[in-house]
Amino acid sequence: MSYDLVVIGTGPGGYVCAIRAAQLGMKVAVVEKEPTFGGTCLNIGCIPSKALLQASERFEEASHMLPKMGVGVGAPKLDLPTMMKFKSDGVDGNVKGVGFLFKKNKIEAYQGSGRIAAPGKVEVKGADGKTQTVETKNIVIATGSDVAKLKGVEIDEKRIISSTGALSLDKVPGKLLVIGAGVIGLELGSVWRRLGSEVTVVEFLDRIIPGMDLEVAKSFQRILEKQGFTFKLGSKVTGVDTSGKTLKVQVEPAAGGKGETLEADVVLVSIGRVPYTDGLGLKEIGVALDQRGRIKTDPHFATNVKGIYAIGDVIAGPMLAHKAEDEGVAAAEILAGQAGHTNYDVIPSVIYTFPEVASVGKTEEELKQAGIAYNVGKFPFTANGRTKVNQTTDGFVKILADAKTDRILGGHIIGAEAGEMIHELAVAMEFGGAAEDVARTCHAHPTRSEAVKEAAMAVAKRAIHM
Repeated sequence: MSYDLVVIGTGPGGYVCAIRAAQLGMKVAVVEKEPTFGGTCLNIGCIPSKALLQASERFEEASHMLPKMGVGVGAPKLDLPTMMKFKSDGVDGNVKGVGFLFKKNKIEAYQGSGRIAAPGKVEVKGADGKTQTVETKNIVIATGSDVAKLKGVEIDEKRIISSTGALSLDKVPGKLLVIGAGVIGLELGSVWRRLGSEVTVVEFLDRIIPGMDLEVAKSFQRILEKQGFTFKLGSKVTGVDTSGKTLKVQVEPAAGGKGETLEADVVLVSIGRVPYTDGLGLKEIGVALDQRGRIKTDPHFATNVKGIYAIGDVIAGPMLAHKAEDEGVAAAEILAGQAGHTNYDVIPSVIYTFPEVASVGKTEEELKQAGIAYNVGKFPFTANGRTKVNQTTDGFVKILADAKTDRILGGHIIGAEAGEMIHELAVAMEFGGAAEDVARTCHAHPTRSEAVKEAAMAVAKRAIHM
């Protein structure tokens, strides 16, 4: 078979790229090595983790919040197998949805491991060992990322687990030790803490969620500690003794010094992700990689080999599903002769804990480093009517605007439903909006989003409710 485009990988970047290309009139095929579509995100990442975050949050709400509201339901009982089925049903629905979209858009799907034999030729090796060759004008690599390994700590997905294993535990660990205070570790740590685990997080750096605004990170850490998290910052795990009934975790100061041994029932290794390019044949055909193993591309997602493109986690930039989706659309449009584009200055990120943490654009630290003069507008949820009456007042909205032009350069929110509110600032930034534009936009009352308006007003030191 011959195609206009073959996409290797059907995660958010890959399947979106394939669909957009088909919409633009191309004959498209996809190659997927796993039995189901959707990649890490739909199968063992974003989607199942959100199901468990939602379920565990409701469990904790029934335990602590409902009685305050006058809703007596008694002590909730955890049925973990049913909770896991709730998660699996959600995954199944999303995965089947991608399959439906492929059929709707007349996209051919090849199940098996893809290898680029040459420009324009993709070999697909099925589970039965049989190989077939697919010919195409263009190839888009969208194979995503894999769990980063920690030297000296062997993941068995039973007692020493990755994010994959953390989504499928058959019982609540008494003590869960999380290595890495990034997004994934804090989200999955939140799930099991709500269900009864004692959670300790060990982080090499002297702060949590590296890359996010430091003020937000410090506030977030205090909130998590109040919830029951224990943090050991500036520390590293040097080994895990698995010989006993409980795990013995060796922890040392990152800067060197006397170590200590911590006990845990389960250890979650969550130190990041790395590009997944194994078996693609990139070295053989001469596709260039950078020092971190990412595929090098130009601004149009083209590699150094004609007809081969790459998007998503395998190239530079934040490893976020929506970033990959935007790149998938842009790459398809470029291949169709259109002006596809991804604006890397306006890619929101969200941590789906409670409260949520959301950001878009620059942090204060980045603006200081770049020598850009800016003004800050901040508004706490303690002064917002909706959050006050709902007793969800943790957090604040923070807007960073250019000191000369008032153009919004960054937005940061920590609070309930922050992930939904951040998009107002993202849209404003896409249109080159100023803080005053948001401040003068009427917001419905009573809503949490009024805090965004007030933060925008605070940039000019004219917030009303504080």
